[in-house]
Amino acid sequence: MMRRRTTLLAGCTALVLALGATACGSGDPVTAGGGDKALSGQTVTVAGVWSGSEQENFQKVLDAFTEKTGAKTQFVSTGDNVSTVVGSKIEGGNAPDVVMVPQVGVLKQFADQGWLKPLDEKVKSAVGANFAKVWQDYGSVDGTLYGLYFKAAHKSTVWYSPEALEQAGVAEPKTYDEMLKNGRTVSDSGLAAFSVAGQDGWTLTDWFENVYLSQAGPEKYDALAAHEIKWTDPTVVEALTTLGKLFKDKQLIAGGQKGALNTDFPGSVEKVFGPKAEAAMVYEGDFVAGVAKDQFGRTIGTDANFFPFPPVGGGEAPVVSGGDAAVVLKDGKNSEAGMALVEYLAGPEAAAVWAEAGGFLSPNKKLDLASYGDDVTRATAESLVAAGDSVRFDMSDQAPAAFGGTKGAGEWKILQDFLRDPSDPRKTAAELEKAAAKAYGN
Repeated sequence: MMRRRTTLLAGCTALVLALGATACGSGDPVTAGGGDKALSGQTVTVAGVWSGSEQENFQKVLDAFTEKTGAKTQFVSTGDNVSTVVGSKIEGGNAPDVVMVPQVGVLKQFADQGWLKPLDEKVKSAVGANFAKVWQDYGSVDGTLYGLYFKAAHKSTVWYSPEALEQAGVAEPKTYDEMLKNGRTVSDSGLAAFSVAGQDGWTLTDWFENVYLSQAGPEKYDALAAHEIKWTDPTVVEALTTLGKLFKDKQLIAGGQKGALNTDFPGSVEKVFGPKAEAAMVYEGDFVAGVAKDQFGRTIGTDANFFPFPPVGGGEAPVVSGGDAAVVLKDGKNSEAGMALVEYLAGPEAAAVWAEAGGFLSPNKKLDLASYGDDVTRATAESLVAAGDSVRFDMSDQAPAAFGGTKGAGEWKILQDFLRDPSDPRKTAAELEKAAAKAYGN
């Protein structure tokens, strides 16, 4: 994979934002490898859920940090159970310095456990200058800023093969019902409509959240996210019923329910954009583009494109986001260097490295949109930043990890069971409420 060099920012302001420098000379431009390498000899250990192309692209960011500061980095992939892995490392006296936390609920859990260092004044200043207030709120617990949202996701995008839709004679749908109708037309042409990553429970929560936000509206969404209403609420049953129409239709899903339950997220993208297409569409966030581009050589905008997740019933089109927040652990052996890494991540230069590599969106409003490698990603990023404080964060990511963020348990497991047998939405809603009440403690 070819790596394009990042154009380094110049000037004292950029240096302060990107590196946390305390002084600046006569305005000389910052050059690659510049600075006094104040962190030479230190190693920053970073833990996160990423693997595959996402891990490779984040490593490019870490390498750029090393080039500027002299600090080495070591990335540890936690898999989906980030809270369990990090907890065990802390108990074992081997805590990472920085964790890329993928859920608001986990960030709060870490803060409540007393594991986190508040972000220092230099980081807070950069976050205040570069990010909308909503992202600062999601990174804060009880008014204290602990997390910097480096990577965001636009989780209201349905990706498709333009060739497959063209061959079936269907256009991008304007409603959820039209999407299913078009899917059946695609299926009649010999290709399954949707590839569903049922092996990864988090993808099923994203399906539910888009349907629920559009159908029930933002006020109900916020109330359910905070567990101020029960999962047995009629709006939840209605959303599950709507989702069940897709899940139980073997004509729409590649391999049927069994095939979906044996397909992980990368596999779901491969079924649409891999060498042997099995489906025309895959719903997931903007990060689908990175997998389609890096692993399957697709040109985004030409042979891989997306349409917005369509409105359900009489509702508005949903805009659901997610993100990974960098936090600094108190027990890390190099937490000072870890704080310097978070400060670097808060600047536009770090975001530009991954933006050029692809499969990435930044909520950093100072990032030059020209950094993105294609028009489709650029448009998606622009819409995310333009949404400002109106973005609704992924509901399962706001929940306690035991309910919304644990493999084989809680919402992930219950929605997998629902995919396997979507015949009784009320029963599924009752199971969700039972698990939620236990996790939320109410």
